[in-house]
Amino acid sequence: MNWQDSLTAAFLIGFLASSIRLATPVLLAALGETFAERSGVLNIGVEGLMVIGAFAGFLGSHFSGSPWVGALCALAAGLLMSCQHAYLTATLAKDQIVSGLATNFFALGLVIFGYRAVFGMPLDAPRAAIFEPYLIPGLSRIPFLGDIFFDHNIWVYLAFLLAPACHFVLFKTAWGLSVTAVGENPAAAEAAGISVARVRFQTVLIGGAFAGLAGMVLSLTQLGFFTEMMVTGRGFIAIAIVLFGRWRPMRVVGAALIFGAADALQLRLQTLGAAAIISPHLLVAFPYFLTLVVVLISIGGNVMPKTLCVPYKGSEER
Repeated sequence: MNWQDSLTAAFLIGFLASSIRLATPVLLAALGETFAERSGVLNIGVEGLMVIGAFAGFLGSHFSGSPWVGALCALAAGLLMSCQHAYLTATLAKDQIVSGLATNFFALGLVIFGYRAVFGMPLDAPRAAIFEPYLIPGLSRIPFLGDIFFDHNIWVYLAFLLAPACHFVLFKTAWGLSVTAVGENPAAAEAAGISVARVRFQTVLIGGAFAGLAGMVLSLTQLGFFTEMMVTGRGFIAIAIVLFGRWRPMRVVGAALIFGAADALQLRLQTLGAAAIISPHLLVAFPYFLTLVVVLISIGGNVMPKTLCVPYKGSEER
């Protein structure tokens, strides 16, 4: 491994730019999950929603020739798939863990069946139109910073712009405050005239839409094709990022960037030949190991929504 290559400006620019790009899908999924968890609903089906989004986005782009059609298909698929979790957890007040697991298993089985039904077993993976990098005029020419921050596809910019928008909605609007109220004390929120079931249903749908778009980012910005294993745990990473970000969108951005940097680092180290010294399996596992450490550090405190993962059946409980 040539360590001198890792100290060059080109390496640093590539590493930082990759960190931002690789953080984008988990950031989108984590922002959506933040809404759901602040209302008291844990959706461990984010992984499955991302898989569905990646597949629907790929299909839409492949057959239409437009990645924007693919994005709309991914958003719609995430919304529709999350309806079952919203209905079971918000309307029927059933166990959130069981419902989320069902989402993961159903989504993975559905995309495997759907891919085989549409494409069979092709020797060459079908391709789809992707979102090309968009250089922001003027800003992309800034030395060093331009290559890091302003030479990405449109979804990188949108994801990081959505974070402050989500912060505003959650903390500066009446609806956002009702989400917090439902997550902290649903009985008091109901007494104040807030429909707990409706708010929770809405936040789960928002999380599903974001997760669908997050999956689409994987298939239509980074790869241009689809495999059922392309999400590889990023949905669970997004849930961990929400925990580390303390259920606040702006902190979630920082947590997502940590994962993106870890993922970019292991890819760069493999490029430099680190696999000759360290097992490539350990390098691939590094981002997930780091996430586990971060989660363990984050456990504790009293910032978690008080009724997270607790079903609420309304006035019949009292």
